[in-house]
Amino acid sequence: MKYILAIDQGTTSTRAILFNDRGERICQEQQEFAQHFPDTGWVEHDPEDIWQTTLQVCRLTLKKMKLTASDVAAIGITNQRETTVVWEAETGNPIYPAIVWQDRRTSARCQALKEQGLESQIQAKTGLLVDPYFSGSKVEWILNKVEGARAKANAGKLRFGTIDSFLLWRLTEGKVHATDATNASRTLLFNIHNQEWDEELLSLFEVPRSMLPEVKDCSDDYGQTASSLFGGSIPILGVAGDQQAALIGQTCFQPGMIKSTYGTGCFMIANTGTTPLVSNNRLLTTIGYRLQGQVTYALEGSIFIAGAAVQWLRDALKLIPHAQVTESLAEIADADQEIYLVPAFTGLGAPYWDPDARGALLGLTRNTGLAEVVAATLKSVVYQSRDLTEAMKADGITAAKLRVDGGMVVNNWVMQAMADVLGIPIERPKITETTALGAAYLAGLKANIFNSLEDLSRLWQLENQFEPATDDKTRDQKYQGWLEAVQRIRSH
Repeated sequence: MKYILAIDQGTTSTRAILFNDRGERICQEQQEFAQHFPDTGWVEHDPEDIWQTTLQVCRLTLKKMKLTASDVAAIGITNQRETTVVWEAETGNPIYPAIVWQDRRTSARCQALKEQGLESQIQAKTGLLVDPYFSGSKVEWILNKVEGARAKANAGKLRFGTIDSFLLWRLTEGKVHATDATNASRTLLFNIHNQEWDEELLSLFEVPRSMLPEVKDCSDDYGQTASSLFGGSIPILGVAGDQQAALIGQTCFQPGMIKSTYGTGCFMIANTGTTPLVSNNRLLTTIGYRLQGQVTYALEGSIFIAGAAVQWLRDALKLIPHAQVTESLAEIADADQEIYLVPAFTGLGAPYWDPDARGALLGLTRNTGLAEVVAATLKSVVYQSRDLTEAMKADGITAAKLRVDGGMVVNNWVMQAMADVLGIPIERPKITETTALGAAYLAGLKANIFNSLEDLSRLWQLENQFEPATDDKTRDQKYQGWLEAVQRIRSH
């Protein structure tokens, strides 16, 4: 039996999942780690927490299955994208906490770039909008704010990377400084057309070239783990940002296929083939995957708060003990109460891109109880998904159906609401951990465990399909209420 170990380094937890050569999940370990909010709109992680949880879940998985390093054919890595780490080349020690993708501290800088008329030039090269979400302004902030960082960077003593690069550096004990094309495409520094770091953008954000990782294919040789970590070295053969990894795990290999992942945030990606499709509706043009030098592009809509809204109910408001109770509560909610939660806790993502918008709960009455608040929280994810399908439709991609994955999709109430509000079938696969599965597939392709994308497509299995059960008039009416709610909390 050939095993593949997938490292899934997410926003709130790190997981290691062991897959066999048929893409079946054998074993999983998961550890949450601390979220830090040092200022309004700021979100940070301790890179050492990320590293330690990664080591621990990998070791626990191998130990539980009584496996050694030699039993693992390859490691695949998938990661929270855009989260930014800067570390010393000599020691591998970070010079500042990881600035998380949700962080909004560089809003003013991004606004200034827009006012200078630079957004269209940046978008033409990167496919991205100018927003604090992406890594470029985060690196710049670290270099400008951390004492001595700018001088060290200019002297070639610092390295920058997204989480995949930081893990690769640590796993290989500094032998490999690399990233893959999908993660590179989320930095605001990478030209997605010529597949190179862009000198003009590096100059704009004042990021020295020496800091940057080598950009590789998603399925490629990323070196070997240091033998001291797992009792022997294991080849690292696949890397992709979490949402692109989910696109691969959902085997959306044909242009027009769409998947949506519901984790901390929600990310909907449509495969657009070998041509980058420019959005007129503020969606992102990005790299879906790059294999053997061939780029497949994608159109992406990003929602910042999905599962994080349920986490907010649990941790901040302490209204629920755990996420699992939301399904039964939503089922007993009064459906006639038109309550809308707009979870703009860190601004609004696509298609609004309003970093200064803030959340609100609208439509409350004396009759509103916990069940209605929970239902509105879950529905906020559904309505935001409709925002994305509407934007994609306007860009020429009409969803015939939607493949879904991530932690929230086990909730049948949410999935039925999704089908009702979007008006299309929702397909839930047997393996919903498709982010980790995509990383395993990429590593398995390079290790010759899987022969082709066609091979992978045959492994995809449907677990349940949710069909729309609402008429067009009702769904459009409720969605109109959502649009009006969003309008009320916009910052401009």
